[in-house]
Amino acid sequence: MKKNLPTLRTKAFLSIVCITVLSFFMVKPAHSGNLLQKGLDFLSGAGQKKSPGELTRDEISEAFKQALRLGSEKVVSQLGQKNGFYEDPVVHIPLPKQFEVVKSAMDKSGLSFLTEDLELKLNRAAEKATPEAKKIFLEAIRNMTFEDVMKIYKGPKDSATQYFKGKMSGPLAEEMQPIIENSMSQVGAVQAYDSVMDKYRSMPFLPDIKADLTKYVTNKGMGGIFHYMAQKEAAIRENPAEQTTDLLKRVFSNQ
Repeated sequence: MKKNLPTLRTKAFLSIVCITVLSFFMVKPAHSGNLLQKGLDFLSGAGQKKSPGELTRDEISEAFKQALRLGSEKVVSQLGQKNGFYEDPVVHIPLPKQFEVVKSAMDKSGLSFLTEDLELKLNRAAEKATPEAKKIFLEAIRNMTFEDVMKIYKGPKDSATQYFKGKMSGPLAEEMQPIIENSMSQVGAVQAYDSVMDKYRSMPFLPDIKADLTKYVTNKGMGGIFHYMAQKEAAIRENPAEQTTDLLKRVFSNQ
């Protein structure tokens, strides 16, 4: 009978094991936190770091939004001032191609100053309207999803600009056209156009010319904005001097 009974030492060991197991399930350490929630957060990856130096979703997302905000503000400031378009050979807005015959007729009649004035005022209209584009860009940036950001993060150095072109060209043009139309009236572009066309139509044997100048200036203005947005985006990605916040430095140094 004695051989079938546990020894005192065995009994003590079993007692210790039982107490340890029970205490694990019954006592919740103050520092343990919500283990289930931590597990879910880890699996979802939402805002959690997997290693000390690794970037979180939130950091990547906010860094790109910072970069796009900074880039759009700089571009708007650059192009939205006097001669921002007119004296920049890259984004200068010429007369529409269909106006070549009009320009030629004005030059031959000694009235080239009329078409020159019209061209100047088309650029002035774009310069005046550009600051209004800032709030449209900022709204689009706020509405970007994390999936949008990750596509940009992993894409080429102008991927954010290409994203804007794809997502915003239609809506941006729709919102910019009334602004451009109002600007054209304020800077005298509409009056300059009327003066040119009145003289042109008074000349015999010339073809009728029609052009939607509002749509033309809108498209050219957006083209100028996107051109410099691509440059600013590339600079922020590649040039440490352009990474003006700690978050930008951390994110883009890891690219």
